[in-house]
Parts: sequence; structure tokens; C-alpha cells
Amino acid sequence: MAEKEFKEGRRITIAEVAEACGINRMTLSKIAGQRGYSTVTDNLDRLCRYFSCEIGELVVYIPEDVTTEDSSES
Repeated sequence: MAEKEFKEGRRITIAEVAEACGINRMTLSKIAGQRGYSTVTDNLDRLCRYFSCEIGELVVYIPEDVTTEDSSES
């Protein structure tokens, strides 16, 4: 959002993004603020289109803790 705000020289709100993308404002708040929040690919597609960006600019892969996976196999 910060990059789009800078390019357009104005403040962009989550409510504005929600309306433009057709995504619920609460869903956007969770995507933005809740680490590990899972969303549908349609939402990611809409956000990429709105921000004119690639998916890698929106999301980061965070692998699960390896020790957690290892202990569940025992």
C-alpha cells in the first residue's frame, strides 16, 4: 500500500482497497495484520490487479517449524 500511496501522492485506506477489489474489509485487515492468515487465491489475484504487482510482492512463504513437524512423526 505504501508504494501505491507514494506513486499516487495520496493516502489509501483499507476501506478503499476493499471496495475497489470487492473483498470484505475485515478480510483485508486479517490478510494485512495476522501472520499466517490463509486466504483464497481469488483475493490474491484481485490484490495483484489493484496494486499492479506480482504475487511475490504480496506474500512471503513462511515454512512451518521443522521441529514441530519432526515431533509429530514420532
